[in-house]
Amino acid sequence: MTIGQVAKKIKENYPNSDLDLLNLAYEFALKAHGNQKRKTGEPYIQHSLHTAFTLASIKADLNTVIAGILHDVPEDTDISLEEIKKNFGDDVAFLVEGITKLSKIKYRGVERYRESLRKMFLAMAQDLRVILIKFCDRLHNLRTLDALPKDKRIRIAKETMEIYAPIAGLLGVWKLKWQMEDICFKYLYPEEFKKLEYKYEIEKKAERNKYSQKVKKILEEHLKKEEMQFEIEDRFKHLYNIYNKMQRKDRKFDEIYDVFALRVIVNTIPECYKVLGIIHSIWRPKSDRIKDYIAVPKPNGYRSLHTTVFGPENKATEFQIRTQEMHDEAQYGIAAHWHYKAMTGDKAKLTQQPHWVKDILNILKANEGSKDDFISKVKVNVFKNRIFVFSPKGDVFDLPEDSTPIDFAYVVHTDIGHKATAALVNNKMAPLNQALKNGDLVEIITDKNRKSPNRAWLKFVKTHRAKEKINQATKTSKLEQLKKIIPGI
Repeated sequence: MTIGQVAKKIKENYPNSDLDLLNLAYEFALKAHGNQKRKTGEPYIQHSLHTAFTLASIKADLNTVIAGILHDVPEDTDISLEEIKKNFGDDVAFLVEGITKLSKIKYRGVERYRESLRKMFLAMAQDLRVILIKFCDRLHNLRTLDALPKDKRIRIAKETMEIYAPIAGLLGVWKLKWQMEDICFKYLYPEEFKKLEYKYEIEKKAERNKYSQKVKKILEEHLKKEEMQFEIEDRFKHLYNIYNKMQRKDRKFDEIYDVFALRVIVNTIPECYKVLGIIHSIWRPKSDRIKDYIAVPKPNGYRSLHTTVFGPENKATEFQIRTQEMHDEAQYGIAAHWHYKAMTGDKAKLTQQPHWVKDILNILKANEGSKDDFISKVKVNVFKNRIFVFSPKGDVFDLPEDSTPIDFAYVVHTDIGHKATAALVNNKMAPLNQALKNGDLVEIITDKNRKSPNRAWLKFVKTHRAKEKINQATKTSKLEQLKKIIPGI
């Protein structure tokens, strides 16, 4: 990797960038790291360059890329943060300091591991760019795992799979998530990885490519008549994604029909819907596999149209339809979102946090004394799969999988949760502990005379918010009862 490759990638994304500052950062890091070597035997500066290049590839801004080059300087050399601030400014120094704090945590033992997660979440809450640098740093470390002892390889792979990959998914940085997961899959489940890789890359590749070309050719003929610019590309599921689906649905490889999809990229949102109509006019759609993530984006901001049709030879074939901006955001997540904001001159805060970062902070504050509770609640409330639920007014709320009408009520408003007496799910009466499904329409029936929630709800609610509000309200109501019995309390 060379600094020229990093510079070229930055220029593609931000044509007006000051490359002099980038080159200065490279020379600074090169001198600071001197003759340091990695475990692989390569010069240490290569790790800095790979980290910076990956950041540039996901459309991170110039300061973040520069911080990527400098991220190990205070930790591994005699150069101080003050010197970095003096040479590269407050913003770069702030990012380098954030990543330095995370790097100081050596993942040894359960206590240190949990504490590291707390620090990572705090750093992320201050500026999400810190965690992007950490992802890119981690990805290059994963690519060089062979240089480490087996026990350390396994520990790093497990940690990445449990924490880093889910956070990358929440941030929508799928390109990094998939790469991290596939590398970890290879180390954590070597036999399963080899079998799946053989089936996917050798047995089925030629057949898949032949079918893909056939579908592309048919669709291209129809789209060319519409006088619109378009691009059709293959999209293949990553190995760990396939393995996960096989385990989750107890299916064999040949029974996973969305191993590959075709992606159509157009210029505008109306053209997305036009292409969807054209695809459905050519092939019969599978009615339960049409998803509109443009009208209702995923919690991490993902937008696209998805449809599965019965294509040539009656094979189930998935299509994803989106604009270039949607495609970049799907690949690079929040980094691409900031990129487009910057390029269009949007003065809104470019590093605005997604709602789930605030969820993590709330859990962190509520569990300051218990690291065990903090980790388990973050996994349940944040890392668990999310579902979309609709209110009667058409508002969309996202919740963890298996959430109940009471969880929904508390997300809408605390008073609605407190006064809930019954629920209508898809216009039918439903028990308050019923597990909600994606797309459910939920209406909460309330009793304005109700004083407090039912403490028994704690047995089935899933979200941290619902548990916290029920606990607070029931403690208050018990105190009120005691005051009536014992005056002066």
